[in-house]
Amino acid sequence: MGTPFIRRHGLWSAEQQEQADRVAAQVEELGLRQVRISWGDQHGILRGKTLEAGHFLSVLRTGKDFQTATLIFDTTNNPAVPPFAADGFGDPRLTGLPDGVLVPDPATFRVLPWLDKTGWVLSNLHYRSGEVVPFDTRGVLQTQLDRLAGDGWSFVAGIELEFYLTKLDDPRLAFESCGYPPDPPTVSAVSHGFQYLTENRGDEIAGILDVLRDNVVELGLPLATVEDEWGPGQTEFTFEPMPGLQAADAAILLRSAVKQLSRRHGYHATFMSRPAFPNAFSSGWHLHQSLSSPEVENGFAGSSADELLSDTGRHWMAGLLEHAKACSVLSTPTVNGYKRYRPDSFAPDRIAWAEENRGALVRVAGARGDANTHLENRAGEPAANPYLYLASQIVSGRDGLRNKLDPGPSADEPYRAEAEPLPSSLQEAVELFAASSVLRAELGDPFVEYLSTLKRHEVSRFNAAVTDWEQREYFEVY
Repeated sequence: MGTPFIRRHGLWSAEQQEQADRVAAQVEELGLRQVRISWGDQHGILRGKTLEAGHFLSVLRTGKDFQTATLIFDTTNNPAVPPFAADGFGDPRLTGLPDGVLVPDPATFRVLPWLDKTGWVLSNLHYRSGEVVPFDTRGVLQTQLDRLAGDGWSFVAGIELEFYLTKLDDPRLAFESCGYPPDPPTVSAVSHGFQYLTENRGDEIAGILDVLRDNVVELGLPLATVEDEWGPGQTEFTFEPMPGLQAADAAILLRSAVKQLSRRHGYHATFMSRPAFPNAFSSGWHLHQSLSSPEVENGFAGSSADELLSDTGRHWMAGLLEHAKACSVLSTPTVNGYKRYRPDSFAPDRIAWAEENRGALVRVAGARGDANTHLENRAGEPAANPYLYLASQIVSGRDGLRNKLDPGPSADEPYRAEAEPLPSSLQEAVELFAASSVLRAELGDPFVEYLSTLKRHEVSRFNAAVTDWEQREYFEVY
């Protein structure tokens, strides 16, 4: 037998080697039956394989074969290019869709509390040469974090994710409903909503919220609050600040856990930004962020009682504003997400910043002289790929630091400010993304071409669909 794949290519640190030893011991000590080896795909949806425990132990250090064909799928598994004519999206190693290798990160190993003796671990997708696939979005974020570390900084993220809980009435499992995309399930509201942050509304759905909370905590995720939001059954989970990669891993696991647990208990959870329900409000993903270093706990906080942000904080914020349009496809990657950008809606519709104002794209959260002052980007939708959303912030912020960009004056009335609008559609966002020289330099031409191809395909399918609006507008009158 030769040297195991992971060691041969130097894919684990010494710390990960030790963590792998502990994972193997834990699998045996707990008598686990199986382990899910998961990979966050281009859409931030978990794919992977379930391995019998003994097989997992045998491939823990060699990786698990996996199909790169999954990379060509849009959100509903429609191939964005002809499967057997895939030209590699600018990376010839992908031509022909060869098998790749899922390399687990033992630092992410957990036992899933809602399943019997089942472990779970996140992975990165590599070619058989050992090279990371450039379209592996976790790898994209890791590259940006490494570059930021080279500048002397670490990224700290605070996650606030909104979603809808609904009662599952009919999963629509007739074969006629099982196309791709399948017919959406029939659901009903679990509460009346519209009593923002009231204890009574939250208590109405305490049964399922207790299940979600208990399991999320048992997973070891640093849950901070469970909050009642605006719409019927609309809920927000917030987390304590975490290092960048850990935060993205937590977000992708949270979404999967919430959907699985809800379904198991007769509910349907959706992170779709604006569901087509009467009386529904849009859901968002508010991403809090700051920088830290061994010398500075919070690189954004002002150093005096009358300073709102440090120069580092101001330049970083200016970068977020400068590249907000080009990064929209990373923070708001669905057709539906752009229907959230409405004036006076608690979602931004233009590129502006403000101090403690939730109508701004970037909110400065905190106060002058407050050591915890940081930035909150309110543009994201809950369906965003966590790795790409966080990577977009680092790309933008580093450019702001590098070029000492100026964010300009604050917008005290963000919805009335004379500021550039955010993209109004995914179609517009994709073209801005594809035209960005900064994103091409940071993410690479192959990745930009790859994601643009996927999203253009999604847009073309949407444009070809006949909507309910068109049927109402034209069918009778013409």
